[in-house]
Amino acid sequence: VQLQACGGGLVQAGGSLRLSCAASGRTFSSYGMGWFRQAPGKEREFVAAISWSGSTTDYADYVKGRFTISKDNAKNTVYLQMTSLKPEDTAVYFCAAARTGRGTRVIAAYNYWGQGTLVTVSS
Repeated sequence: VQLQACGGGLVQAGGSLRLSCAASGRTFSSYGMGWFRQAPGKEREFVAAISWSGSTTDYADYVKGRFTISKDNAKNTVYLQMTSLKPEDTAVYFCAAARTGRGTRVIAAYNYWGQGTLVTVSS
């Protein structure tokens, strides 16, 4: 499975962006998906996850109520809708796929990673 993330960019605080992560392969529908981010000088951290069916989602407290993860199995794509962006959301955002089908916060549970897309939020 190859993952291609896009949609990052420069946005003012309070603005919105939608990240997309397109996956190759016919088994995408069976994968749990996650979004993680890494700010300069910091460790990669969990943002959001979704189960293979899309029925279960999970969010980090610092994005809950502002970000929404969704999955379109017909398009082999997972999305991260980000609203009310804050300067502290600035980071490279990565999508990841887990063969287990579960959306999890555990980085080691993911088998495939995209290359990352940069989100910069100005104050």
